[in-house]
Amino acid sequence: MVFGKEISLNTKGFSDIHEITEKVSEIVEESMIRDGLVNICVIGSTASVSTIEYEPALVEDVKEQLEKLVPHTMHSRHSQTWGDDNGFSHIRATFMGPGITVPLSKGRLVLGTWQQIVVIDHDNRPRTRKVFVQIIGKNQYGEM
Repeated sequence: MVFGKEISLNTKGFSDIHEITEKVSEIVEESMIRDGLVNICVIGSTASVSTIEYEPALVEDVKEQLEKLVPHTMHSRHSQTWGDDNGFSHIRATFMGPGITVPLSKGRLVLGTWQQIVVIDHDNRPRTRKVFVQIIGKNQYGEM
């Protein structure tokens, strides 16, 4: 079986981090798929999906380290070409990647105790982000 659904998020940009584990779990429950894989992919080239322990201090640490790695003030040919000053956001998103895959076992996401799924919007302005969740696997009757 294959089931997919979209999540919509309003973000602030500049590596704004949103926790979506519960929303993904709700989609898994709605799918009725019990065992398989859950792919979570943000639509667009200036955002990422990852996992972290979602707590305020670590969220700030991640933002701080992203700023050190790829500063929002960096010169980029992309920003120079297009005049949108968001070359840094494309680079951050490229380094982190647009999606992750999480195992699904007995109807539950296989995540560590302190591991939550997050979307990080690296762009330089507020956005409405679309995240597509696709589940592939077997239902409770073993049907694909």
